[in-house]
Amino acid sequence: MPLWTCETCGAQFPNSGNPPAVCPICEDERQFVNWKGQAFLTRETLVERHGVVWRDDLGLTGIALDPSFAIGQRALLLPLDDGYVMWDCIPLATPEAVARVRSLGGLKAIAISHPHFYGAFADWSEAFGGIPVYLHADDRQWVMRPHPSIVHWTGDSHRISDDLLLLRTGGHFAGATMLHWSRGADGKGALFAGDIAQVTMDRRFLSFMYSYPNYMPLNAAAVRRIAAAVEPLAFDRIYGAWWGRNVASGAKAAFAASVERYIAAIA
Repeated sequence: MPLWTCETCGAQFPNSGNPPAVCPICEDERQFVNWKGQAFLTRETLVERHGVVWRDDLGLTGIALDPSFAIGQRALLLPLDDGYVMWDCIPLATPEAVARVRSLGGLKAIAISHPHFYGAFADWSEAFGGIPVYLHADDRQWVMRPHPSIVHWTGDSHRISDDLLLLRTGGHFAGATMLHWSRGADGKGALFAGDIAQVTMDRRFLSFMYSYPNYMPLNAAAVRRIAAAVEPLAFDRIYGAWWGRNVASGAKAAFAASVERYIAAIA
């Protein structure tokens, strides 16, 4: 029986003779159902229509589907001493992409910011021997394809390695997560914000939304909680959710200024 992938958000569902009746992630107010109606693709159809493209994104290897699919998810590979951690995930793991990651040293773990980037995490995990997939337990209800590789971590932080720290910031989702890499940006520290804090088009500021497609902003209390979560950390660079949407330097000051600007705008 085929595995099914939501055409609108990219979430993968368990194998079944028929596609799911609905996608709960798309029916949630933070996402949307395609104007043409809900549609699902089998993994085989997805492979026929899309490949995996590789690009450098501010010094890190990034991967995405080509042509773009769902919300255009992009994942980044963070180098450790003995392999890579995949930050966020894409909706497809092709044999060619898996082989290329393996040639680079392989994956040791996957960590995902929020449900819109869950994608084909189970396929990627299985391809590398069932490596752990770190998802915050507060977002457990949004896992459409349960899998034994999932580590539903709890609390406000979880350390993956000596230099990789997951932070539950909340905001966009209850378990919304950022990643701090202390060795990133040439040792000055890098923050991987996903779209929990969205890098703006001028790449000088960030903004905060509960729903991006439906234009629902976060309230001031939620933004202050996000700011408090990252304030103790040292970071000079922020990697956003999309190709090139990064703050290359001076990122900690930019984050603080963005919080002040945002709260003033909604006051």
